[in-house]
Amino acid sequence: MDLTGKQKRHLRGLGHELHPLVTVAGKGLTESLLNELDQTLEHHELIKVKVSAGSREEKSALITQMVEKSGATLVQTVGHIVLLYRKAQQPSLRI
Repeated sequence: MDLTGKQKRHLRGLGHELHPLVTVAGKGLTESLLNELDQTLEHHELIKVKVSAGSREEKSALITQMVEKSGATLVQTVGHIVLLYRKAQQPSLRI
């Protein structure tokens, strides 16, 4: 899903107060982590994910894989924190 600049700005504002709900650590993107990510996105729509990777290249690759496999849209990346959005079956956010 492509978001306009105005929609991304709105979501960044909403995401400012959020805390990371999912953490990607040393094991990377396991099947159980992807299931947890899917359930969390379905419930919250807008989430923060903490990505603990060794180098920038590893972190970038993990983020790209996570976005592709989850079907989410990357809203923002700041340091090790990623803000993701995916519209739920019963949306609660208005963008």
